[in-house]
Amino acid sequence: MKFLTKDSKNFLNKYMNAISPTSNEVEGQKVWLDYIKPFVDEVHLDNYGTAYGVINPGKDFSVAIEAHADEISWYVNYISEKGFINVIRNGGSDHMIAPAMRVNIHTEKGPVKGVFGWPAIHTRRSKENNPVPKVENIFIDVGAKSKDEVLKMGIHVGCIVTFDADFQILNNRFFYGKALDNKMGGFCIAEVGRMLKKSKKKLPYTLYIINAVQEEIGLRGAEMIAARLQPDVAIVTDVCHDTSTPLLKTPELGDIKAGLGPTLYYAPAVQRKLLDLIIDTANKKKIPFQRGASSRSTGTDTDAFAYSLSGIPSALISLPLRYMHTTVEMAHADDVQNVSKLIYETLLRIKKGHNFKYF
Repeated sequence: MKFLTKDSKNFLNKYMNAISPTSNEVEGQKVWLDYIKPFVDEVHLDNYGTAYGVINPGKDFSVAIEAHADEISWYVNYISEKGFINVIRNGGSDHMIAPAMRVNIHTEKGPVKGVFGWPAIHTRRSKENNPVPKVENIFIDVGAKSKDEVLKMGIHVGCIVTFDADFQILNNRFFYGKALDNKMGGFCIAEVGRMLKKSKKKLPYTLYIINAVQEEIGLRGAEMIAARLQPDVAIVTDVCHDTSTPLLKTPELGDIKAGLGPTLYYAPAVQRKLLDLIIDTANKKKIPFQRGASSRSTGTDTDAFAYSLSGIPSALISLPLRYMHTTVEMAHADDVQNVSKLIYETLLRIKKGHNFKYF
C-alpha cells in the first residue's frame, strides 16, 4: 500500500471511523472537507450537507467528480416499557446481520452503547420458537430496566443508530469495515485532488470534487447538487459487487473480482462517448479495469447527474466490494489506487468545451 502517504493513511483511518449516517453525515463531512482544503481553491456546503471543493472556480466549462458520503443506519422507532428498542431502516440496512451486533445510539448527550439482542440458540430448538431476523423483531438492549431509564439516557424516537465496527486492513491487501460503501469513493476523489495539487497540473475548466449526502435513500443529495452546480460532465464513483465469493450467481450478477481493477459500467445513464474516453485512458495508461452492465438504472448517483437539467454526460467507475451493507465490507487496495488513478488521468484528457455528442 505504498500509494498511501502518511497524511492520506491518517485521513483514511479517521474518515472511515467517523460516522456518516444518512441525513446526519456531519462528522464524516467535516473530516473530508478538512483533508481536501489544501488541494482546492474553495470549499462549500449545501443546505443538506453535501460538501464539495472547487478547483479553478469561475470557468465557463465545468466537470464534477463525485462520491456519496452517507452510510446505512437505523432510526429508533419504538421504546418498550421494559426498555427495549425497536428500529426502522435508514437506507438499505440489513436486518439479517443485526443480531449480536454492537451499536451506538447517537443522542444530543453523545453516543450510547447498545447491542442487538437475540434469543440464545438453546431456546430456539423447536419449530414453534425459531425466529428469523426481521425489521419487525430485531431489538436493541442498552441495559436499561425501563422506558424512563432509556429516555433519561437521551434516547428518543428518531435517534440514529450505527453499528460499532472499526476500519481495519486484512492481509496487507484488503481494507475492511463498515461504510466502505461509499466512503472509499470519497477517499478516492479526495486523493484525485491531492494528485492534481502535487503534479501541479492546470485544468482548462472548473473542477468540482463532490461528496454528496443521502444516496442510500434515493440519490437525493446528488439531485440537489447537480441542480445547484450544473456541471457539463460528471464522473461518479461508487461500489459494485465482487461476485467471486461463495453463494453468488455470476450469470445474474456479472463476473467481477476484487483486485482486477475498477469496474466500468454500461447502462442507459452512462454517456458512451465519455465511457469510451475513460476506457481509452485506462488502456493508454495501462490501468486494469473490468466491465459491468446495468439494466435500466445504475442505482447510483450517476443516474441523478445524467438525468438532471437537460442531461449531463455522466459515467460510473465502480470499486468492487465484498459483503456490501455489512460491517465487514472489503475492498482491494489495488482497486482503490486504480480508481483514483483512472479518474485523475481521465480528467487530464477532458478539454474545455469537450463535445460528447454521438454524431
